[in-house]
Amino acid sequence: MNVSLEQAQKAVAAAQKKAAELELKMNIAVVDAGANLMAFARMDGAWLGSTDIAIKKAKTARFFDMPTGDIGSLSQPGGSLYNIEHSNGGLITFPGGIPLKNSKGEIIGAIGVSGSTVENDHTVAEAGTKAL
Repeated sequence: MNVSLEQAQKAVAAAQKKAAELELKMNIAVVDAGANLMAFARMDGAWLGSTDIAIKKAKTARFFDMPTGDIGSLSQPGGSLYNIEHSNGGLITFPGGIPLKNSKGEIIGAIGVSGSTVENDHTVAEAGTKAL
């Protein structure tokens, strides 16, 4: 089961709306179940460097089917996933990436957001997940 283009665009739009409400300039990426980019938006004035981060957050969330912030807490020194961020061509292990699920609870993709604090990135990503 994959996120459709329509769903991906809906998630991006909801995330953009939340970012605008918070007066933030964000990069927002949605990947499908195979971690392939489906939809992307770079809001006017968003950091160029956050483009890659948003995409990698979405991919990381899909590769491991958990929020990137959860992976981050497991990847600290002494943690069971220490140094995992060096795998898969580079992962992002701080908040802002969240798996997307369908109505049956099946993972169909993921969303990644970057451009502000990790707390704001997570909040905006969460808004995208709620659109589905």
